[in-house]
Amino acid sequence: MTLRMTDGATLANGVVKPWLGLGVYKAEDGAEVEKAIHMALEAGYRSIDTAAIYENEAGVGKAIRDSKIPRDEIFVTTKVWNTEQGYESTLQAFEASLQKLGLDYIDLYLVHWPVPGKYKETWRALETLYKKGLVRSIGVSNFHIHHLEDLLSVCEVKPMLNQIEMHPYLIQKELRQYCEQNGIYVEAWRPLMRGNLEVPLLQEMAERYQKTPAQIVLRWDLQHNVLVIPKSVKKERIIENAGLFDFELTDADMALLDGLNRDQRFGPDPDHFDYE
Repeated sequence: MTLRMTDGATLANGVVKPWLGLGVYKAEDGAEVEKAIHMALEAGYRSIDTAAIYENEAGVGKAIRDSKIPRDEIFVTTKVWNTEQGYESTLQAFEASLQKLGLDYIDLYLVHWPVPGKYKETWRALETLYKKGLVRSIGVSNFHIHHLEDLLSVCEVKPMLNQIEMHPYLIQKELRQYCEQNGIYVEAWRPLMRGNLEVPLLQEMAERYQKTPAQIVLRWDLQHNVLVIPKSVKKERIIENAGLFDFELTDADMALLDGLNRDQRFGPDPDHFDYE
């Protein structure tokens, strides 16, 4: 699987999303997030992942405008938060995100979590935005198989992507297979296990491939056909996280990394999330 940094995954509707993106969760609005995005764009990133709940959409939009890179060369993702879900409130939340970002359209809009009793109406709003051309693609985040089955039974437009927690301790094999069977790409959030990379196997592989443990994990994602959005505000880490395209893990090493699975989450389980 030979990939270059400029390559992307072709979503079900033909829109191409870069394999690697910068996540900006917990990056402060203003100088911090703007600086991180400028460093990422300079390093060759062309995908930025934010969300309404991150409260930094204004900084994200400003950094993109200030970069002078043509808008159609940068892929922007944002998400509707749980308290805004429902049909009309999602349309309003989208309008608020668009204004904060200061952009004419969003490349990918996601349902952030499957809020019980609301996510179908939320999805209907995303379909409306998609049909109006205000978003180039739509998807979900943190949806289990049963959520997806429920949504697929009523939707007009299928989700093009499901953003989930995924890393060697949580490989989500069945969910990934279900998504693949239904033409839904998977994107990994928290791919670096909150920095818990002091794993002997990762250390050994890093030494062998002359890469860092983070690069090994991110490459493992790519070879599973999974997009990645590692978060960082540090220049050296942003550059390091992009060093994924000049090596390939063997099938044997991929299997060894899969074998680390222990169904361990570092974030909440969507079935046991406090939606109140």
